[in-house]
Amino acid sequence: MRGGTVAAAALDLLLILAAATPFCFGANVTYDHRGLVIGGRRRVLISGSIHYMRSTPQMWSDLIQKSKDGGLDVVQTFVFWNLHEPIRGQVLFPPFAILALVSACGEFFEWLKLVIILGRKDLVKFVKLVGEAGLMVHLRIGPYACAEWNYGGFPMWLHFIPGIVMRTDNEPFKVEMKRFTAKIVNMMKEENLYASQGGPIILSQIENEYGNIDSAYGKSAQTYISWAASMAVSLDTGVPWVMCQQSDAPNPIINACNGFYCDQFTPNANNKPKMWTENWSGWFSSFGDPVPRRPAEDTAFSTARFYQLGGSFLNYYMYHGGTNFGRTSGGPFITTSYDYDAPIDEYGLLRQPKWGHLKDVHNAVKLCEEALVATDPTTTSLGPKLEATVYKTESGLCAAFLANVDDQSDATVNFSGNSYHLPAWSVSILPDCKTVAINTAKINSVAAISKFVPQLSPKDTTVEDAFSGWSWINEPVGISSNSAFTKLGLQEQINTTADKSDYLWYSLSKTIKGDELFLQDGSRTVLHVNSLGHGFYAFNNGQLVGSAKGNYSDPSVSVDIPINLVSGENKIDLLSLTVGLQNYGAFYDTKGAGVTGPVQLKGSHNQSTVDLSSKLWTYQIGLRGEELGLFTGSSSEWIMQPTLPKNQPLVWYKTTFEAPTGSSPVAIDFSGMGKGQAWINGQSIGRYWPRRVASNAGCTESCNYRGSFSPSRCMKNCGQPTQQFYHVPRSWLQPGSNTMVLFEEMGGDPTQISFATRETGSICSHISDSHPNPLSTWMISDEETRKQAQPTLSLDCPLHNQVISEILFASFGTPQGVCGSFSHGECSSKEALSTVEKACIGLRSCSIIVSADTFGDPCGGISKSLAVEASCKWLDPHENAYSGSIRSL
Repeated sequence: MRGGTVAAAALDLLLILAAATPFCFGANVTYDHRGLVIGGRRRVLISGSIHYMRSTPQMWSDLIQKSKDGGLDVVQTFVFWNLHEPIRGQVLFPPFAILALVSACGEFFEWLKLVIILGRKDLVKFVKLVGEAGLMVHLRIGPYACAEWNYGGFPMWLHFIPGIVMRTDNEPFKVEMKRFTAKIVNMMKEENLYASQGGPIILSQIENEYGNIDSAYGKSAQTYISWAASMAVSLDTGVPWVMCQQSDAPNPIINACNGFYCDQFTPNANNKPKMWTENWSGWFSSFGDPVPRRPAEDTAFSTARFYQLGGSFLNYYMYHGGTNFGRTSGGPFITTSYDYDAPIDEYGLLRQPKWGHLKDVHNAVKLCEEALVATDPTTTSLGPKLEATVYKTESGLCAAFLANVDDQSDATVNFSGNSYHLPAWSVSILPDCKTVAINTAKINSVAAISKFVPQLSPKDTTVEDAFSGWSWINEPVGISSNSAFTKLGLQEQINTTADKSDYLWYSLSKTIKGDELFLQDGSRTVLHVNSLGHGFYAFNNGQLVGSAKGNYSDPSVSVDIPINLVSGENKIDLLSLTVGLQNYGAFYDTKGAGVTGPVQLKGSHNQSTVDLSSKLWTYQIGLRGEELGLFTGSSSEWIMQPTLPKNQPLVWYKTTFEAPTGSSPVAIDFSGMGKGQAWINGQSIGRYWPRRVASNAGCTESCNYRGSFSPSRCMKNCGQPTQQFYHVPRSWLQPGSNTMVLFEEMGGDPTQISFATRETGSICSHISDSHPNPLSTWMISDEETRKQAQPTLSLDCPLHNQVISEILFASFGTPQGVCGSFSHGECSSKEALSTVEKACIGLRSCSIIVSADTFGDPCGGISKSLAVEASCKWLDPHENAYSGSIRSL
């Protein structure tokens, strides 16, 4: 059946050509009620979010190509204001950003922190790469983003403009918002990046999800939205603007939907298309909580339902989530990983079967596109919670969607004289109104088990050998900087630090005479601390006596800490910390942090207290190590002695290492450490916190895709660190020696740290004899030949230079389980393993028809399926394997 291979390639080529043509010659972009009209052609479009700053420029081309291969037409990205204008008036984009930084930054440390991320700021390069790949761009300027990004994307200096109130009809805010929005638009125009100029940008967005919280702003909300719409249109981009979650978006702005499901969404005007700007492919994770995951079947179901009921533009948020490098994560308490359970994982690898299953859905939708854009849908009931939607034109075009929205029961329906089986919570797509191209509950795509594999450098024999010795510097407890200052009373942290650091020291001296009431009756002294969050460490006379940390649901903390006071002067030092700033909600920009009190000394056995809140406190913004720029590793103060301090708070560590060999993505396993920040060759990989363990409740071994999804429905990592592995981009590593610097807050053992690579362990597929035929059969022109096609199991190694080396499991009959834990059922063909080995070993990919003709019939009269698990190996350059070909039985 080698013709199936040719058909698959032809289908991919057809879809690529369809996606690559809209903006090549200065296409005009308009819209009507059935979709965007690009160059006079109405389109059904599929988009995916990739935030350029959450990956590296070296990753961009591969991510874009994988998006295109997955069936996307459009790449969507936010533009984070605080990334590009961290200093007011200095909008930073390569290559001129360094000159601007030199003139604007007096302190070397602040200058260097900005320089090391300039490559990820190159928005123009990213947009051009998308266009060069033949894809389009949806540019979400905002400039408010949310996106679990620090402070929602707003620069902190906005907060300090006199009289400013953000995201409302406030003149100081509107002046700044317009200036930045115009700067981005003009930059895109100067590079000829809008579709009307021959570029790839077909859509822009102003504001974001304001409708969710606009009631809190009263009447000013409506005037603000009207102003924002008028301002955006006046910039004359030549492409439409959208507002998501804004039901009163003024004309000509298109209002769009965000959510897990948007099939029931209706635009606010009859001439506007039905658009879905955020189909949440998963959910974010927060330190201390289990990690959410969304089943591929449910994501596919939501997509098919949207196009079934008149949708014309859908974007996956996220298609690749990436990494919150540095201090960019928001929340607070959002993890450094922003994987989001997206079709392309944090490390740039395909998440299978989600990526492949959605690709099949996209291809099926594209087979229907001509009918979808030509007419409005007609939906009829086929029974309780059963629907048929038909797109049919007078010229004979016809496409149909059959849906079962019951979350419990499968159904068999009659449609146009034919019988169709519909699993619960599924949609079947019929591009010709007769034949099922795909059912969202039946996955044809390969599945893959990805895992972290411990790695050693070429000279190492054990994990401990990976690092060439450790040196350290102790961070002083309390005040150590000449820039420290005193104030009466407790100061809110964000207003004090302007978010220049996670850390703020609160320091106080208290003289104890011994006759204080709270010390009477044998009572032990307790230090009571109230904090808005996000956490703090308490030191008494230089010794750590306690700590407390909030969580995503409630960042604030209140704790009583037993302490031992001595006669005479006692030093109380509180190191307050933030874990990313608030990014969502009405007036979120005013949410405070830090120790705001009360802070009290009290007795454990009596009610007597001494309130310290209004005393004279000394403050220090940030750490001494930050002020010295220790993250570069170049200080002369590093200590190297045989006895390395372990499990002690406030220690800077430095070591050197050689990068793991190969080309697989690299991660650091921070097991053994507490909480802190890490830098590789001066670049921040973000906050680490392996000591923060998720609760034991709420996770499931398997996830039932049937029924409305919520983030708490399908979770993993219960009883485990929310994040143990942290991404180190390959482009940040250099040949030979590399430097790693850590700042450990809580206390940990750096010798337990190890490197790992992200690898695909094995690949699997499980196909029944009732699965739809491969989508590639739709390219077979002869209808009779196409009808003879049968369900087919396909295996593909994840990389082009790999071949299938071993069949770990094969069963035809009634196999049970999931990838990685398949087992034989009561019915199983004895020929399955040898048959699959013959078809697949030594090839990069293979296809096997799922039928008794291939394997024999081990048990008659019942439906059967084929389950296979295989492993791949790297292809020896001297081997002459059938790379890229398909062998079929």
